[in-house]
Amino acid sequence: MVSRSYSNLLELVSGEPSCLGRLHRPIPRVVTASGIVPDLDSSSSDTDEGSSSSSSGPSIRTIIVGNHLPIHAHRRSGGIGWTFSWDEDSLLLQLKDTIGDRGGGGGGMEFIYVGCLRNEIPLSEQEEVSNLLLDKFNCVPAFLPSDLLSKFYHGFCKQHLWPLFHYMLPLSAELGGRFNRALWQAYVSANKIFADKILEVISPDDDFVWVHDYHLMILPTFLRKRFNRVKLGFFLHSPFPSSEIYRTLPVREEILRSLLNSDLIGFHTFDYARHFLSCCSRMLGLTYESKRGYIGLEYYGRTVSIKILPVGIHMGQLKSVLSLPATEKKVVELTKQFSGRGRTMLLGVDDMDIFKGISLKLLAFEQLLLQHPEFRGKVVLVQIANPARGRGKDVEDVRAESRAMVKRINDMFGAEPGYDPVIMIDSPLPFYERAAYYAVAECCLVTAVRDGMNLIPYEYVVSRNGNERLDRALGRDRETPRKSVLVVSEFIGCSPSLSGAIRVNPWNIDAVADAMDSALEMPEPEKQLRHEKHYRYVSTHDVGYWANSFLQDLERTCGDHMRRRCWGIGFGLGFRVVALDSNFRKLSTEHIMPAYRRSSARVVLLDYDGTLMPQASIDKSPSQGTIQLLNSLCRDRSNVVFLVSARSRRTLSEWFSPCKNLGMIAEHGYFLRQNGDAEWETCIPAADCSWKMIAEPVMRLYSETTDGSTIEDKETSMVWCYEDADPDFGSCQAKELLDHLESVLANEPVSVKSGPNNVEIKPQGVSKGLVAERLLSGMRERGSLPDFVLCIGDDRSDEDMFEVITGAVGGPSLSPSAEVFACTVGRKPSKAKYYLDDTAEIVRLMQGLASVSEGSSANLLSEH
Repeated sequence: MVSRSYSNLLELVSGEPSCLGRLHRPIPRVVTASGIVPDLDSSSSDTDEGSSSSSSGPSIRTIIVGNHLPIHAHRRSGGIGWTFSWDEDSLLLQLKDTIGDRGGGGGGMEFIYVGCLRNEIPLSEQEEVSNLLLDKFNCVPAFLPSDLLSKFYHGFCKQHLWPLFHYMLPLSAELGGRFNRALWQAYVSANKIFADKILEVISPDDDFVWVHDYHLMILPTFLRKRFNRVKLGFFLHSPFPSSEIYRTLPVREEILRSLLNSDLIGFHTFDYARHFLSCCSRMLGLTYESKRGYIGLEYYGRTVSIKILPVGIHMGQLKSVLSLPATEKKVVELTKQFSGRGRTMLLGVDDMDIFKGISLKLLAFEQLLLQHPEFRGKVVLVQIANPARGRGKDVEDVRAESRAMVKRINDMFGAEPGYDPVIMIDSPLPFYERAAYYAVAECCLVTAVRDGMNLIPYEYVVSRNGNERLDRALGRDRETPRKSVLVVSEFIGCSPSLSGAIRVNPWNIDAVADAMDSALEMPEPEKQLRHEKHYRYVSTHDVGYWANSFLQDLERTCGDHMRRRCWGIGFGLGFRVVALDSNFRKLSTEHIMPAYRRSSARVVLLDYDGTLMPQASIDKSPSQGTIQLLNSLCRDRSNVVFLVSARSRRTLSEWFSPCKNLGMIAEHGYFLRQNGDAEWETCIPAADCSWKMIAEPVMRLYSETTDGSTIEDKETSMVWCYEDADPDFGSCQAKELLDHLESVLANEPVSVKSGPNNVEIKPQGVSKGLVAERLLSGMRERGSLPDFVLCIGDDRSDEDMFEVITGAVGGPSLSPSAEVFACTVGRKPSKAKYYLDDTAEIVRLMQGLASVSEGSSANLLSEH
């Protein structure tokens, strides 16, 4: 029975109706009635609050989602029916084979695969194929119509995403083509179909979902929309480009926000992760931090973890291939062909596409033979060119260019009979033959101009380690030290992991030629040391290590899902989930009004910037409406109203001079004034500001070197603000400035704190919490115990106030019946128990309270 919970999923982005087939066989652990969530249009704030009952089972289950299933499909003879077998080369299958026992109690882990078949299945056979694959292989196929598949895969994926993620901009129609909205819509539609297939089998409270690669980058939004607490990981197997490249994509924010609907996002290298984090900072204004070795992004109360770990190879599979008699036979044949004639083999194994740098490698080899005539007749470059995964004119151009260059090199340097300097193999090779080439090659060359995680170097290192069969074929005993040499591009994902490789810039032909020369001339002991170092890493960081590590981190990241209150906001691909403490809720007028009416001694503490005044406003001075609102509240004799701000007392005095009964607190609580007629007083002993002579030159230096930054010099504090600077550079400079100021002011009575887009220096002991405590104590001393406290603020400095007033409940400073409302702005982690979405809602709430006060005043006047 298919869960109805996905019935209107396809309305998320477009109005297309959902047309999904149903699997007739009962699917294990489907979403039961208790797990079904409300429809997408439901206004409930807790979309999956009711899915508390979990399906029982002996094992942890993970749904692996990739563009292609790890399945080979073949038509039966006669053209009727299909036969299926596992694709042993698929990474998705290999991670299943090598995963450890993580189920507890010996249950292990169960896997379900969701993806497309590489063959087109006629509509009339799709239901039968679906049932067969689910029964025999635990696979759920997603069937894409041929026109949609072409636009999705060969269109958006290969024409837009693949080139862009490999740093190729569509500067002309020949270079990938301009952005095509129809192809983007196909990408969205294909991702929706994948989501529907997952929803047929998922048990959202129990299952983990692991999505793979750039084909499915918006899939997390569809799953998170339906199940707010879905345990979802995503791993990108391609590079992630720098923000300067990525920001050219017209749908850049939609993809970023969709990825952030995952719980864990994995990358092969720190560079790729750094680029992603930079894009989140520049385009979404998000910041990240490292906690105990884990990098995390705070996104609407959820922590999205970043995982950096390169994938490995399947050691067991490769070793079994190396032990095949066919492999041994091929090694014997290659040994006679090369070593038997006194020739050394250099090996390249690449896909035939524009990013693998085959032509650059050939130019470097040509340069090597020009510069070192002694290698002619003795060194052979074998280039295995695997079929390209994409198609188009660029693939044909690369193939034609490579063949022409091979012919030119062979014509120029192949004068010796039986000697071809370059052997190009551009037909598919069985894996055992490729392994044989690895075993015989003295050096492996991987010179891609841009690549994700290229596993060729890993396979080469393990193959060179050999086994008893290969030792016999190579004419060496088991005690002979193993050796291998790698020349790898700086621009491939495995380069940082292979510290013993000769790293090259593939665009520098001379440097690559020199690297080839170094590999050929390297002393034997050095080759052995490099090999031992690489083999130790590759053998311990295999695909099982990678998969186990990712899933363990995913389990850790999702550990607090059920303890948090979740609800969705936003529409379409802008959807995201807010996850906050279960006691955190919106402050409604229905809740606060009765408390306000029945109270007689009220305290109202209001922040200004970001609370009564939007942060984005250019003119920060209060409007006439704000002045009138504050005066209405202050006229109520039951109210004590204070404005608690970081601004200077001069600014507050000028702006709020019409508010005679308004109390004001300036510079985070250093200055206090009870009302418009009172004098300003200090909340702590007078501060010595001689430290400014030390701090000002330092801050001025950073301001001069950071375009868009400013310095605000107040009476007792100084602020360096960089909200108009480049976000990455500003953040970097802020960290440096913070360290610099802490160092030079170590012996001064000040504290240096970083805030949102600023670094502030203020006297020690000054905080909004301290002044809130003083106000409550002062009222107690005057014999007035507040029975209503409202405190609203938007940033970290206001958290001190929230902590003080919530901690005062039940204490001597408040009435035993006091009702306290600590409210922050926006749904985010806070010590406050309430929130309002923005300044407009705050103003509406205060207007409601003011109207109650005015009504009470009118009643009092009529009684008199």
